[in-house]
This record gives sequence, structure tokens and C-alpha cells, in this order.
Amino acid sequence: MARIAFIVANDFEDSEFQVPFDKLKQAGHEPVVIGVEAGKTLKGKKGAEIRTEKAVKELKAADFAALVIPGGYSPDHLRMDIGMVGFVRDFFKADKPIAAVCHGPWMLVEADIADERTVTSFPSIKTDLINAGARWVDRQVVEDGNLITSRKPDDLEAFCAALVRQLKDGIAPRLESPLAPEAAADRAPPVH
Repeated sequence: MARIAFIVANDFEDSEFQVPFDKLKQAGHEPVVIGVEAGKTLKGKKGAEIRTEKAVKELKAADFAALVIPGGYSPDHLRMDIGMVGFVRDFFKADKPIAAVCHGPWMLVEADIADERTVTSFPSIKTDLINAGARWVDRQVVEDGNLITSRKPDDLEAFCAALVRQLKDGIAPRLESPLAPEAAADRAPPVH
């Protein structure tokens, strides 16, 4: 059984919180709801209410096996908190799974960990990810090393399966860039 951090603020996408939360519990893990403040009631976009158990300032990435970032407008609120951004970056540095769905990858941009990674997201933040150096693809789920990304609530089954698999079997391999040509020592560097 592993402890899994869920970082959440108001306006989260209800199903993108609840489905992974329930799936991880069913798999025997302990999801922990983390906010900027502990004991705060948060409202989802569709009316769900959850309560934060812990404040991010009380925690370290070392306390958890993985991180889940539900979508909606929650990630936009969370990326304004420097402690939350550092928390996400610490998971990345520790090579622990980070699962971000819909608008969740905004936190990958803010934590400066999207560069040279293949990701997906809700289409409206595609340009943000590309501008941060990521390779964006339109797929149900993308696993690039410890980053797991999905587009929307319809993708949650594949998203949850990827996270549960990484918790059980370890981090996925890094994806090779489909855009960058193979380096060749006998080829002259490009001229710009």
C-alpha cells in the first residue's frame, strides 16, 4: 500500500478527482487530499465537495509514492502557490509518478518539468505545453517516464490503469522524440 498525494483547489473537475481517488483506494493505496491549507472545504465544478486533509507546507514528496493532479481550474489556482509548485517539482526530481489529467499539466509547465517530454492534455492548454518545450500529442494516455498525462474525463480508465501499473511495476520508459532526428557524428551540424 502506497500513499498517493492528490493536490486540489476549488473548481476541480469532479470526476477527475473522484475516479482516480476511488480506483487507488480499491487497489489498496492511501490517497491523501492536499491543498494550500489543511481542513478547507473545496468545491468541484459540478458541485462535489471535498475537504483537504493536509497543507502542502507540512509535507515532502518523500512522504508519498506518487502525485495526482486533477484537472478543471484547480491547477490554475494551485500554480499560483510557490510551495505547491515546489512540491510537484520534488516528485519529478525523485522520479516518482506524476499523473496529470485535463488542465493538470499546467502544473508541469509551472514546475518547469514539461521540457522535452511527450504529453497530452485538454486541447486548450496545448500551446502552453508546446511553449514550455513539451511535445504534445492527442492520445487517451501518454506515459513518458514518470509523467502520466490524459486529456479529459473520458480517458480516466486508461489514466488510472497507467498510474496503478507504474505503482506496481515501476516507472515507464522515456519516449523518444518523434520530432528530433537521430544524432549522427558524420553529419555536419545544421546551419541557421
